[in-house]
Amino acid sequence: MVSLSRRRFAKLAGVGMASLTLGGVLGACTGNGEGEAGGASANSSEGVRQVIVSMTPGSEPAAGFDPLVAWGCGEHVHEPLIQSTLITTDVNLGFKNDLATSYECSEDGLTWTFHIRDDVRFTDGEPLTATDVAFTINSIATGEASECDLSMVDETVVVDNTTVEIRLKKPFNALLYTLAVVGIVPEHAYGNDYGKNPIGSGRYVLEQWDQGQQVILRANPDYYGDAVQMERVVVVFMEEDASLAGAQAGQIDVAYTSATLADALPSGYELLNCASVDSRGISLPSVPVDSPAKEEDGGVSYEVGNAATCDVSLRQVMNCGVDRNRMIDHVLNGYGTVAWSVGDGMPWSSADMTVEYDVDRARELLAEGGWSVASDGVLVKDGVRASFNLYYSAGDSVRQALASDFAEQMAELGIEVNVKGASWDDIYPHQYSEPVLWGWGSNSPVELYELTHSNGWGNYASYENAQVDANLEAAIAQRNVEDSYEFYQRAQWDEETHTGVAPRGASTWIWLANVDHLYFQRAGLSVAEQKPHPHGHGWSLVNNVDKWSWA
Repeated sequence: MVSLSRRRFAKLAGVGMASLTLGGVLGACTGNGEGEAGGASANSSEGVRQVIVSMTPGSEPAAGFDPLVAWGCGEHVHEPLIQSTLITTDVNLGFKNDLATSYECSEDGLTWTFHIRDDVRFTDGEPLTATDVAFTINSIATGEASECDLSMVDETVVVDNTTVEIRLKKPFNALLYTLAVVGIVPEHAYGNDYGKNPIGSGRYVLEQWDQGQQVILRANPDYYGDAVQMERVVVVFMEEDASLAGAQAGQIDVAYTSATLADALPSGYELLNCASVDSRGISLPSVPVDSPAKEEDGGVSYEVGNAATCDVSLRQVMNCGVDRNRMIDHVLNGYGTVAWSVGDGMPWSSADMTVEYDVDRARELLAEGGWSVASDGVLVKDGVRASFNLYYSAGDSVRQALASDFAEQMAELGIEVNVKGASWDDIYPHQYSEPVLWGWGSNSPVELYELTHSNGWGNYASYENAQVDANLEAAIAQRNVEDSYEFYQRAQWDEETHTGVAPRGASTWIWLANVDHLYFQRAGLSVAEQKPHPHGHGWSLVNNVDKWSWA
């Protein structure tokens, strides 16, 4: 174990005492409190196999366990556990049936027909039918409160008790990735308090929720699928230092941590490193400052364009002139991988997004692009200085360090980057006019589509290209998801037309690093093989907690 300074130990011990005295929360869940591997959490006082997992405070669902609002969907997607889904995905992101027994798409790509099981009951004893599926999907599609995007759905129609048709406004095969995390709720039992008292048909039921502190899930005895191995799951919400202190005290079985604390491995624990598509990247406005303002829902107008980053040669220079491996070593202590796109390693990713770190090539591009060094050492072209602000979320130490490292590297090339930490409320007004260091990544190509398409909600670069849009639209319209991959890849770089957002092309983003998701895992606990973790350090870890076991 790496030793801690006395000052840091005292600080963490204090945090641990404050956070672990949650009204006796953890003590009530453990059997003997000794924190030995396979002991305290392997068996509770009732002899139930259980596990205690810590998550960030932001992982607690503000609206409760309601799939019609945000549970399982939105920015931090995960399997809803309490509710069943029509389909799900395996560790390779292949689709598997859950409630569905089969499904098919019409020739025009506008109707998806799902046939569902007839042996599923909600925990109140009522059967789950196609009516509940239609109610769930229609409620999300028409509801204003949902963080799940089903705007492509026109209507969902019940054919019979075990058959439902989802009719779309346009072909949209990525619907399947969304359905893999949409929990089906009972129409007869849904109301305003559903989030606090959820009724589902999934692997677990909500046993207890102490808001701001913990959630306890217990196995659903009437679950229709494979028997659940981990009978109780306790999730405690705490800050990063408290999570470490909880593991040091032996009161947490899987404690989330970060690259900066990962070396402080508590005795009796192992480091669990989960590969992720949790990417950090910088958006680069690609149009001039005199571009028309952008209006979004609610009548809000945003300034668009940047005098420096609208120059494609400067964007390309920054992409090949940044040493991403240095960032991973300096900022992430090696706990990460180089990022080239949103969704590296996914079936829809493109090898053409990679770019070699080459300072000499960067300087050649500067010269070819007409940039020269002014008396103050900053590059200039036609009276425009290579200078811009880079915004990041002030509460995120990793983004702060990445932004600072990026600025230092760019200064060596003569590019002035003014790093600005701010709240998201202060960042959003600048999202189309200044570079922003974002965090993205999901187990779906939807983000690639939205960050790249000219009408995408994440097109912060304001980049428009008809060929790129055509490739993206062709991708999303394929009846078979596998057939969409080549079109996504062409949207990133199309060799025939020399169009795309790749570094050799429009270079609308500078992707920096994929952040590993790190946890302290108690020895003796077997965590089942994980899917790639999306953005968000929370519930995705326990997607398959029902398959975890103690030695």
